[in-house]
Amino acid sequence: WTSAVSWAAGATLTAPSDRISDQAIAADQNGYAATQGRIKALNDGMGSMPGGGMHGGKHRGMHSQSVPVADYYLSKAQCWLDVSFHEYTRNDRSAFAQGALTESVKIISALETNTTPNPGDQTPQVNGAAKLRPDLWLKLGQLKQHSGFGCAAQKVACGEVELVHAGNEYNQQGWRHAKPYIQIAEDMTSQGSSSAERCHAPEAPQPPMMPVAQPPVMTTEQVRLDAGALFRFDRSGKDDMLPEGRAKLDELARKLSQGYARIERMTITGYTDRLGTERYNQALSERRAQAVANYLKERGVTGSMSVHGRGKADQVVACGTKTKRTPALVSCLQPNRRVEIQIEGVKR
Repeated sequence: WTSAVSWAAGATLTAPSDRISDQAIAADQNGYAATQGRIKALNDGMGSMPGGGMHGGKHRGMHSQSVPVADYYLSKAQCWLDVSFHEYTRNDRSAFAQGALTESVKIISALETNTTPNPGDQTPQVNGAAKLRPDLWLKLGQLKQHSGFGCAAQKVACGEVELVHAGNEYNQQGWRHAKPYIQIAEDMTSQGSSSAERCHAPEAPQPPMMPVAQPPVMTTEQVRLDAGALFRFDRSGKDDMLPEGRAKLDELARKLSQGYARIERMTITGYTDRLGTERYNQALSERRAQAVANYLKERGVTGSMSVHGRGKADQVVACGTKTKRTPALVSCLQPNRRVEIQIEGVKR
């Protein structure tokens, strides 16, 4: 393990000419495993540079915050490591495997030490790789500026590395060997574009909701006043009001003022008993309703008031069928002589 850690710190493969023994190849493979372990440690939130000490003026200590797998830099380090190992196992004797590995380790080291700018911002043409498909390079660069880049970062990082990989293959063995890696880069670019378009940036925090005033609740209230207590018998004017009747109306005006925030409308309807002619009773009921309306207005009651007389309609009690006016019949018919008030408004 100690030799593997030391190898990872230096990131130096055995020279191609010396890769002829199992021991040399095993050492290189152990080194690849150690580098992979550093990537895993970063993802686990336990990344640290081997050896401790100082490097370039930056403290090479523990990286305690987990780096997501889809992070641009971590993804790029992984893809550089992958293409390096891929070419190493294919017995590529050029400098590509070492160059790709070096790029991976540089990015890992910057992540471990929180060094900025991170070398992963650049994508060098390792081993003098040809720069193929400028259209794909352009698209990948545009994705880095896209608002949904966070969702496409992994595809962009690996697409860039695969383009370099393809350029190296093109230099070594021509287009036929480069084409599979070009296809990978195309797929990465397409998938990155789709991911960026589907990506939803976190919504800006909404301002706290202000309490919404509840709409006023309209209520309807019915009040019945005994006309016998309001007016002298067979009378209807203000001067004909009894003290008891004035007191009742004063109390009603006070309740309306204190109990209602707003009165929309009041319907005041007068009634008589069945004694007397229909014409007389109709007029008497109208005058009594109007007198009540006027009195309430004088006491400060606001709101629209409509006044109606119903005469001897809607009798409350019948008291038989006799029509001769007797004290007993007049007393029995008292509930029919009334003023009804319907109040519509918003209570406090």
